[in-house]
Amino acid sequence: MRRTTSPFSLILLGLGAFLLVLAPMLAWYVEPRAKRTPTDIDTITVFKGKGSYFDTKKIKTVHDKNLTITRQVRGDVADSEESGRAVWDVVTSVDPDKSLPAATPHDSLQWTQERWVTDRKTNKPVHCCGEEPYFEGEAYLKFPFDVEKRSYRWWDNTLGATVPLTYRGTKKIQGYEGLRFTATVKATKTGTRQVPGRLVGQPRKSQVIADEYYANHGIELVADQRTGRIIYAAIGPRKTLRAPGSDKDARVLLDSERVAFTQATQKAQVKLAKDDSDRLKLVGGTLPVVTGVLGAVLALAGAVWVVRGRRDDGADGSAGHGNGPGGDGGSAEPGSPNPGTSKTALHTSTM
Repeated sequence: MRRTTSPFSLILLGLGAFLLVLAPMLAWYVEPRAKRTPTDIDTITVFKGKGSYFDTKKIKTVHDKNLTITRQVRGDVADSEESGRAVWDVVTSVDPDKSLPAATPHDSLQWTQERWVTDRKTNKPVHCCGEEPYFEGEAYLKFPFDVEKRSYRWWDNTLGATVPLTYRGTKKIQGYEGLRFTATVKATKTGTRQVPGRLVGQPRKSQVIADEYYANHGIELVADQRTGRIIYAAIGPRKTLRAPGSDKDARVLLDSERVAFTQATQKAQVKLAKDDSDRLKLVGGTLPVVTGVLGAVLALAGAVWVVRGRRDDGADGSAGHGNGPGGDGGSAEPGSPNPGTSKTALHTSTM
């Protein structure tokens, strides 16, 4: 009986080979292309803390008041698809309790509307698509993918320049570990503003061009290492006015030692970071390993079955089929001691 190679063994061999090819593709092709800044984002982050601010109704600086910073980030999907960049529109407001909810720029202490455009792969700024303001650096609303344990240049929009962030180890936020970075900003002149002279200690002058100064008591950012998403942020902004040419603060406009992500914002950011990180880990780590191991097992099993089938074919083909000594259908040569006789010669005819 002649045996042929089993179709099932060929299927196993082919499937194993396919998985072996797929494994490195997942790790080296699919996963890097999955690391792209999203364009359909719509998130709100909230900071809260205590501080001082200039009350325009009381015409004085009030202290130990609740301060809330609300930031909404929305992706412009249409412009992102057209440009191939990540285009995000960002609205940020700073409010005391009396101007909450932050619904209008007229009541807020500070209201800004910006448009951030970045390369979806590297997170570097791209100066196109109505970007406002012009910015530089490496980290902004997020860090690049695969955050490294080194210093980064963070863009401080109030300062209008980059700030060096120093790596400070790891920190757990809501039980989830991220990389921690810190920085401070020394008092720096950021502009001028026309104000009544009495606000900056010059009551004899009706109006003066005062100097605006900005400093930051401390910046702390904790980022998810795989995705670069910021899961915790805290800042300590200080904005003041100085008389023209003076080196001393004359009026505090805004000052807080620390305003930080609320618990609700921390939980939301951690969930988003964990979900995105798990997906990238699955595509770039778990799936390639599982696929590679399974492919090797299936390919080996299929190859073994194919080889066994061929050996069986060879064994069946060498068996006697008629003319060899001991063959069932062979007949001896004439004159041999045992001349071959057909079965019919051994029986009496019935006819």
